[in-house]
Amino acid sequence: MKLILTRDVADLGKAGQVVNVSDGYGRNFLLPRKLAIVADASALAALDKKREIIETKGEKMVEEAQEIAQKIDQLKVTITGKAGSGTKLYGSVTSQEVADALVQQHSISVDKRKIHITEPIKSMGSFEVPVRLHHDVTATIHVEVVEN
Repeated sequence: MKLILTRDVADLGKAGQVVNVSDGYGRNFLLPRKLAIVADASALAALDKKREIIETKGEKMVEEAQEIAQKIDQLKVTITGKAGSGTKLYGSVTSQEVADALVQQHSISVDKRKIHITEPIKSMGSFEVPVRLHHDVTATIHVEVVEN
């Protein structure tokens, strides 16, 4: 029996995949639980249409991420913090602070979870912080930490 999976099924496949299974497994397990639908001509055509739509959305997302990355690569963000002895900060600079400074200084909104600070920024100076806008697109923000 040829079926199209509507959800991921362990040891069988992922959602949207066309699989061949035994008639009993399909009729008694997959179809009643709405884990799959019968792979007839109309269902296969709908699946192809859905894949095309997903591909075009993905391409648009990559293009938007590349545009934002080009803007971010040229920017410098300044963050102020309280410093103790020498150049050490009280606390550290977080990805939320970098995201907030990017919005305030350059009106570019980036989710804090996309900003990857590998080591905590605990001193004043210049730092380069990677931003993963898409799984294929990465930019770098130049962060300048200065004293209040």
